[in-house]
Amino acid sequence: MPDVVVPKLSSADEKFTPKEGWSVLHLFCVGAMDLDKAKVVAAVKAAREDGYQVVPFAILGHKAQAGFLAIGPSFVRLKELQRDIERAGLSVVDSYVSITEVSEYAAGMPADRKEPRLHPVLPPEGMYNICFYGMSKRREVGANWYQLPYDEREKMMYGHGASGRAFAGRVIQLVTGSTGVDDYEWGVTLFAARPDDLKAVVYTMRFDEASAIYAEFGPFYTGVIGELESVLETSF
Repeated sequence: MPDVVVPKLSSADEKFTPKEGWSVLHLFCVGAMDLDKAKVVAAVKAAREDGYQVVPFAILGHKAQAGFLAIGPSFVRLKELQRDIERAGLSVVDSYVSITEVSEYAAGMPADRKEPRLHPVLPPEGMYNICFYGMSKRREVGANWYQLPYDEREKMMYGHGASGRAFAGRVIQLVTGSTGVDDYEWGVTLFAARPDDLKAVVYTMRFDEASAIYAEFGPFYTGVIGELESVLETSF
């Protein structure tokens, strides 16, 4: 019987990179007594030098103190970033793993509109208020999204998207796919010009049929984006 060949982990190895889109990691952290802020800065700088985007934000409330949205090709490089900030004295108390995607309901859109969804540039200019939550579609008797015909689902999602587009210039949404890789089916990251824009867009869109009947939401993490040194100073 031949030996099983197990690859050495490498961030350059295509086996650990999606065929389409980028890998995404949200980390929610608290600081340990031995937190070394300089090492956190070095870890983020190294990831950025490798071509990865890392968005730091200070988190409000008790769930965590600081967060990082990291995005780029390889699962391995994202894991290395997590390792490095943990070695620097940050404890990850929650996280989310996902992959950028183009929704099946938007598959026919032009390539220039798909590109920002698959390879976004973050954070959007002028939008430094952030919140994140996981979301899934229900599979309940009488409210099973996956038993609906495609045309019905498409119509509801078109209406849902129209509600979101009403917030153009105030909110930008990044929806990443997580079916099979984390607890919910999508990770939703909202970037807003003002804090109350976050509240307004989620409140408005929850009245859409696609959400009101068929959506399940996870916990929300809300924060403020800033330069890394400023986020660390604000958070710890």
